[in-house]
Amino acid sequence: MDFLITDEQKQLQDLIHQFIQKDYPFDVRDKLVKSEDGFSKEFWKTFSQFGLLAMPFSEEDGGFNGGPVDIMIILEAFGTGLIVEPYIPNIVLSGNLVSKLGNKEQKEAILPNLLSGDMQLAFAFSEPQSRFDLNDVTTLAEKKGSDFKLNGFKSVVMNGPAADKLIISARTAGSQLDENGISLFIVDRETKGVSLRDYSNIDGSKASELTL
Repeated sequence: MDFLITDEQKQLQDLIHQFIQKDYPFDVRDKLVKSEDGFSKEFWKTFSQFGLLAMPFSEEDGGFNGGPVDIMIILEAFGTGLIVEPYIPNIVLSGNLVSKLGNKEQKEAILPNLLSGDMQLAFAFSEPQSRFDLNDVTTLAEKKGSDFKLNGFKSVVMNGPAADKLIISARTAGSQLDENGISLFIVDRETKGVSLRDYSNIDGSKASELTL
């Protein structure tokens, strides 16, 4: 198997390394970690200008059709600077969920703002008892007319403190451990009944406990 990267991928790698050397020394990172946001919104917009936020998405969604190797290169380069900006929870997880599972209206409302760096997302899927079992979901979504009412608790919601919208897994059918019957809901953080308790992780990133 050929693991050599292309010239374009090498340029992407070099671009991130140059950014880290010039603008992201450890003392800057340390200040960001201790700030209220926990990362730099200015740097996040810079990542958008670099094309990093659009990399994993299809051209149809406004992206660059980047594959796993492109994402690996970005994340490996980020690792050299211990970059704390929420690329994995916001882009790799949440953004890709919207791209793959969202309807036309949801994608049009979210993806342009996400790729421009103007929107933050978080994926709330983990529960205290679930550990590594994604099918272990006790959060319930009850049909109420044309809407749903969600009740439950989510733990370690990465990027929860900065998220404008939350993607929440909830059970619409079946029992606690059933593989089927789990739906995803996009919920605005300001929705009545949404409560977030924010905290810092050991690596400096931010997360939340979510009560619905």
